[in-house]
Amino acid sequence: MATYNNHYCVIMAGGGNRFWPITREATPKPFMEIASTGKSFIQTIFDRFAMIIPSDHILVVTSERFRPLAEKHLPKLRPENLLVEPYSRGTAPCIAYASAILKHRDPSAVMLVSPADHIIRDEAPFLETVKQVLDYASKHPVLMTIGIVPDHPDTNYGYIQKVGGKDNMSIPVKVKTFTEKPTEDLASVFCKSGEFYWNTGIYAWQASVIQEEMTTWLPDVARLFGGWNDVAGTAREQAFIDRAYTDCENISIDYGVMEKTNRAMLYPAKFGWIDFDNWSTLYKGTPLKDNNGNHIVLPHDNEENDLDVLVNNKNSIIIEKKKGKLLAIKGLKDYIVIDTDDVLLICPRVDNPLKELMPKLAMPRYDKFR
Repeated sequence: MATYNNHYCVIMAGGGNRFWPITREATPKPFMEIASTGKSFIQTIFDRFAMIIPSDHILVVTSERFRPLAEKHLPKLRPENLLVEPYSRGTAPCIAYASAILKHRDPSAVMLVSPADHIIRDEAPFLETVKQVLDYASKHPVLMTIGIVPDHPDTNYGYIQKVGGKDNMSIPVKVKTFTEKPTEDLASVFCKSGEFYWNTGIYAWQASVIQEEMTTWLPDVARLFGGWNDVAGTAREQAFIDRAYTDCENISIDYGVMEKTNRAMLYPAKFGWIDFDNWSTLYKGTPLKDNNGNHIVLPHDNEENDLDVLVNNKNSIIIEKKKGKLLAIKGLKDYIVIDTDDVLLICPRVDNPLKELMPKLAMPRYDKFR
């Protein structure tokens, strides 16, 4: 299938420190290295989309405070394609901003929108799915979203229900409902029903179509970004964006538009996809485990010189960031051990391991460690 000149990609690179102490408020998950690949999440996804979309058609939206990180991690990104938000206001304003930019540049723009921090295990079927979704969106005035066929109940994901029940095998298929992270019992019911899919948060639509839907369902947001054509290319651009974000509500595209529109379409897919929400979900989802079920990430010189002493540890996460430091650990089971330059974290590998720690770290005396 051909890649068209009016196809664009918008990568949303937000904040968050759910992988503390590897991620911090100043270095969030999109800029975190994936295991021992030597590449961050955002570098990986940029290079992946560049296989099917020209790199000069890839835009990244991030906060002002992360601008230096984005520039460092993405040297191939054109300066005019780095869209900087003065404040984080959720995915709906982010998409309104990007769609205004693209519609001004190319009235026929078809845009893929994706988070920056997902794991894709099966790259070829993923890219083929993206091509199919972009192709459909370019020909129909719809809001496309990609849903993953669930292979187990998972309470960490949102779910999308299709119209017509499990017997409706159309591709794509009309969306019936969106459900945020369900209870374990409800997630089990969803999986058994055959009519629910994991919500990837990956979308595709014509820039003009998403603007129409925002005008209908989020008129205040649409109005704030609606005057972009009048200021684009002038000295008033930054003041326009600052004012739009100051006045804009914090709202997601799912809640603001996708749950209300009658144009939502689902593309069912089966490629390997994981959205790591915290250390526990990373452990459950990563295939990178040794024979004892440990996910271990060590500096390259430690690995090459067999420097560390790890004995009888099972089902644990062990990460050492300091080169040349001896790590000696024995007898841990279901634990997390993460050693950085300034923080050592040791805690049980439970469902939300940082839940009790992060509120304590909010105290002013811990500012430099957050």
